Amino acid sequence: MASSVESTALSPKDYIALENAFGAHNYHPLDVIVERAEGAWVWDVEGRRYLDFLAAYSAVNQGHCHPAIRAAAEAQMAKVTLTSRAFRNDQLPRLYQLLHELTGMDVALPMNSGAEAVETAFKAARKWGQQVKGIAADRQQIIVCEGNFHGRTITIVSASSEAQYREGFGPFTPGFTMIPFGDVAALERAITPDTCAFVVEPIQGEAGIRIPPAGFLENAARICRQRNVLFILDEIQSGLGRTGKMFAYQHESVKPDGLIVGKALSGGFYPVSAFLASHEVMNVFSPGDHGSTFGGNPLASAIALAALGVIVDEDLAARSADLGDHFLHRLRTLDNPHIVEIRGRGLWIGLELDERARPYCEALMEKGLLCKETHDNVIRFAPPLVITREELDWAFDRVREVL
Repeated sequence: MASSVESTALSPKDYIALENAFGAHNYHPLDVIVERAEGAWVWDVEGRRYLDFLAAYSAVNQGHCHPAIRAAAEAQMAKVTLTSRAFRNDQLPRLYQLLHELTGMDVALPMNSGAEAVETAFKAARKWGQQVKGIAADRQQIIVCEGNFHGRTITIVSASSEAQYREGFGPFTPGFTMIPFGDVAALERAITPDTCAFVVEPIQGEAGIRIPPAGFLENAARICRQRNVLFILDEIQSGLGRTGKMFAYQHESVKPDGLIVGKALSGGFYPVSAFLASHEVMNVFSPGDHGSTFGGNPLASAIALAALGVIVDEDLAARSADLGDHFLHRLRTLDNPHIVEIRGRGLWIGLELDERARPYCEALMEKGLLCKETHDNVIRFAPPLVITREELDWAFDRVREVL
């Protein structure tokens, strides 16, 4: 029997009322009710079209409902979707091989959400610290940066400097040391014999598209190598073409010991993430040490294979570099006394204001452009990488009008 919700036409206000009444209030979304999407565009329940300038926090770098990824998902759904890791499947080995070819990392451990992949990296680093480096049990320390965003589990927020992410959720997991982002000297001072890893985003996304000083990653990698500390990069948001390279760390000459990927690994179709590392790091795991019922399932693997294929075949990283330079140049022509800084790399740009960004995002929504504030006073621009130059210019005209 159909419910009253299924059988009745709803207005946008009805949808909002239902969500407010029966959903947890842990998000503050813009009041647009998306019904369908294609490429860089979405349509609301009343048929109005909007240009998506968030790309689901980089999860849809390939654009919404990319036909190649959809075809791969539909084909796999007709065969087998889940086996658990109790049995093997014919898609996961192919994904392992492609991840190795694209990153040069030895091996991968698949998970679902980005937070799960970060937790996997933390566990691997700690066990490596004890088993390989020889740190005494329960003394392993991981260095992280102020302003980081690695997820929202209890352990991950234990490594956060953001007060709201921590308020009321204690007691927290010990074992983290925090340094200022981009400060090589602070990293060197923070390392002790108990340090097992330095986990860092090459560019901080949630903090407002914060780019470290040139050479930071190279120097950090060198220090970690000298002090026998794992250098692990979280590229969940910054990776897979977003910054104009396949991975943001490729803007400098470094290779991490561990790499965390997610979001665009799925093309927006299904949660897929992974922790990639060297044999030395990953071999600390024995059967039963860690796992996931859904991690590495055949549906996820088929989708990830297609999602990576789109990024490579359509050269989305180069597209991001070219179009990002174009849009950043245009944004820097804006004349507004409230603009503090405009910064970015590829199609990942933050426009920092000296006042709240939310009203600007709401005004842009009214003009058909969807973007979102971060850290209250930064507007984040991160469209799908399939966007055209003409669409970017259309977006710039709306941004100029609002600012």
